[in-house]
Amino acid sequence: MTQTTPHRSPGAGPAAISLRDATKRFATKSGDPFTALRDVTLDVAAGEFVSIVGPTGCGKSTTLSLVSGLEPASAGTVHVHGAAVAGIPDGVGYMFQADAVLPWKNVLDNVALGLRYRGASKTAANERARDWIERVGLAGFEDRYPHQLSGGMRKRVAMAQTLITEPSLLLLDEPFGALDVQTRELMQDELLRLWSGTGAACVFVTHDLTEAISLADRVVVMTAGPATVKDVVTIDLPRPRKVEEIRLTPEFIELYKQVWDSLREEVEITRARGASRVA
Repeated sequence: MTQTTPHRSPGAGPAAISLRDATKRFATKSGDPFTALRDVTLDVAAGEFVSIVGPTGCGKSTTLSLVSGLEPASAGTVHVHGAAVAGIPDGVGYMFQADAVLPWKNVLDNVALGLRYRGASKTAANERARDWIERVGLAGFEDRYPHQLSGGMRKRVAMAQTLITEPSLLLLDEPFGALDVQTRELMQDELLRLWSGTGAACVFVTHDLTEAISLADRVVVMTAGPATVKDVVTIDLPRPRKVEEIRLTPEFIELYKQVWDSLREEVEITRARGASRVA
């Protein structure tokens, strides 16, 4: 249930992300405010991977919007690396469900784009882009355009776009939701491989409990909207991980039951609200 103390990983270092009683309200056509988030208190340490799960439409993505500075909090506070968020903080990398590759640019130019925006020369940006293209397994595809790539390959481009700037804060909003199961598992392993050792704080929003548990150090369970933190489950599975292997272990199955037991009630509340509106 709602707690006033920050949820932190045991033994975690200083908070890279810190929310205190963060609330977000949106204006509606009727003039009545709509509350998407309510009194969210949460810390995420540098180098920690936190997944957020909750019922559909509860406000999970809004949490990322507050941390990234895309939306201001209506009440409470949001800090990144100790500084109040008053715009997009330095060092933020953001992957959305819909990739942000530009259709008129090839793979090399898309991956180099972030560095060019930051003032790097074309030569320097392209050199680093080629390195990241190789890291994500797309060497030889530098001259291809997005329409010539599969969905999984486009996600690899988007991942390279995001990580090439070496973000200290990595925000991911259901980035693999549109992929088939096999490709999704490959991308999850790639994400863990590329994130490991970077020291970046990672917050991953997903509807998929299996994905949430496979990737994270902690899983945050949100309530039915307006969302607040209901529960935080520590995922004490060893790293490095191969997601297709750990999902078959008894420890994973027990963690899945624990997260689902917490989430089930919130899903039922959301379903009941939808049924009453239809009726």
